[in-house]
Amino acid sequence: MIFFIKRFFTVLVARNKEFIRDQSALGWNLLFPILVIFGFAYAFSSGSQDVFKVSWVSQEEKVSTANEFEKTQYIQFIPSKDLEGSLDKLKRHQVDLVLKPRSPSQGSPSETPATDEYWINSTSPKGYLLERILKSTQTPTRIFEKQTVSGQEIRYVDWLISGLLAMNMMFSALFGVGYTMVRYRKTGVLKRLRATPLSSFEFLLAQVASRLILITGVTAAVYVGSHAFIHFKMMGSYLNLFLVMFLGAMCLISLSLCVASRTASEEFAGGLLNLISWPMMFLSEVWFSLEGAHPWVKASAQMMPLTHIIRAARAIMTEGAGLQQVSLHLGVLALMTVFFLGIGSYLFRWR
Repeated sequence: MIFFIKRFFTVLVARNKEFIRDQSALGWNLLFPILVIFGFAYAFSSGSQDVFKVSWVSQEEKVSTANEFEKTQYIQFIPSKDLEGSLDKLKRHQVDLVLKPRSPSQGSPSETPATDEYWINSTSPKGYLLERILKSTQTPTRIFEKQTVSGQEIRYVDWLISGLLAMNMMFSALFGVGYTMVRYRKTGVLKRLRATPLSSFEFLLAQVASRLILITGVTAAVYVGSHAFIHFKMMGSYLNLFLVMFLGAMCLISLSLCVASRTASEEFAGGLLNLISWPMMFLSEVWFSLEGAHPWVKASAQMMPLTHIIRAARAIMTEGAGLQQVSLHLGVLALMTVFFLGIGSYLFRWR
């Protein structure tokens, strides 16, 4: 028993010393949580924590605060001059309610009440709650009239599925390729492969192809399996959707090669991969829309490959978009893929 305890503590102390002496891993484990906390606190904690989003359709630049509904806390009012565009966002759950104030008709008596029009998505729980709040602020001088949304409404799960599939692809690509190659380098596998006729290009190409086959197969299986029970809305072409997912997987795998090109520490590589994946998971509209967010948040999202994957896939599935409509997203993904592959190949080292 004594010898068991001595062996146990010897290994324990050795592993702790190994981690502490790895300055990059130690520093990253201390720095990464702080960066995440401060980054998301600054991005999402400015002012009150808004729960609902209302598109205010008016020619006025600012939202009026003279009425009780507009004074309600935790509601973000987003000014808009485009009613059709606001209704499209309502169908896709980017906003929870569309409100169009309407003044009394010209020449009518002053006591005539002003009738405001509003629209909600009947499949949205937030829309239902907002309608109840809106109705509770109705007065004899201000009446709210409900209008119907033209076209078929989209369920939240139909809006969400493309983000979930893309997020699963992201984690499989980043950690399945990047983390594995770092482990190969640390355990000496890459050192042994260097002594073979295998070139670095052939090795990297095989890694990319292997993970690409796995990701596309798993993603297709998850979609088909869940679609059999939930019956997702699919208004576009399955071939176009497959092309988006295929190109997106290529881009994410190429990004993981940049991380794994020289890194030899698993802890440090894990920190870098988390730094890449966490912002994309929150800022690429996987769970919620960025409608009404800070301009710099939207600009940052445009630089993330997951954003373009989700927006292209979501447009195909919920809007019936063709390749021409999503060509911008496909072009950005192709350019990112070439860039990441070039950087990863240039920086790659066997040791």
